[in-house]
Amino acid sequence: MSPILYALEHEKSKLSQMERKLAERILSSPGEIVHMGITELAEQCGISPATITRFCKVLHFKGFPDFKVKLAAEIAHSDAAPQDGGSSYQDIVAGNPLSVIVEAMQTNHLTSIRDTTSLLDLERLQAAVNLLCQARRVDLYGMATSSIVAQDFYQKLIRIGVNCTAFADSHMQITSASSLSEGDVVFAVSYSGETPETIDALACAKGSGASTIALTSYGSSTLATLADIPLFSSSLEKGMRRGDMASRIAQLHIIDILFTGMVSTRFGDFIPRLEQSYLNVQHYRNKRGGQS
Repeated sequence: MSPILYALEHEKSKLSQMERKLAERILSSPGEIVHMGITELAEQCGISPATITRFCKVLHFKGFPDFKVKLAAEIAHSDAAPQDGGSSYQDIVAGNPLSVIVEAMQTNHLTSIRDTTSLLDLERLQAAVNLLCQARRVDLYGMATSSIVAQDFYQKLIRIGVNCTAFADSHMQITSASSLSEGDVVFAVSYSGETPETIDALACAKGSGASTIALTSYGSSTLATLADIPLFSSSLEKGMRRGDMASRIAQLHIIDILFTGMVSTRFGDFIPRLEQSYLNVQHYRNKRGGQS
């Protein structure tokens, strides 16, 4: 199942009665939907075109045309994918030989990256890159596993001289968010989009005047709705035993895209800093006889 259809199935119980009718119609024949106009679909579902537009925006699409384009792309990708079951996520199984585990990890990570790439909105990505390039200061928030993703972005940004700090402590997130203002940017990571501490920190930062970017799994969530720019990774990974492995890879995929976009945008500024940080580490580690 594609990320969009999976999100619809997952979110269906949270929808209003009219929106649920629409979701069920889409899930029943997604291939038909991409060829329909909004009026035709509204008549079939017994709802108004305005309800369809609101429904699409709840799922973070610009409207029904944008929804159809993304859905059509996912359907085409699914049709072109091998049908041998190799593209589905695999959970941890007792007694698996190491060769099977290696293959399963590769499959999970590649599938996660592929599914996340299909969800990317280039306009949102570009807006996020622009904000981060122009930021006076960047705060990075994340709890538990999400803090690892935030720390990875911090390690990248600090190498190119961006004024940034990563906070994994909820009290420090609020403390720092309180001191932000216009021109500052918060980048908050939460796979569920419902982590209370991260939501509070983002809300505080937004109230202080900072611009906000959220990285969550695809679907409607409090954090994504609150953020100025929501970015999404695949939400298809299931199973309690995997320890968020594929989802972490998907989020790091987006972090790498943002970082590369920033360096490409301000190549003349950031590349010399990147090179200098590398040379300094080499110099001081070699000076002490260590290894870089």
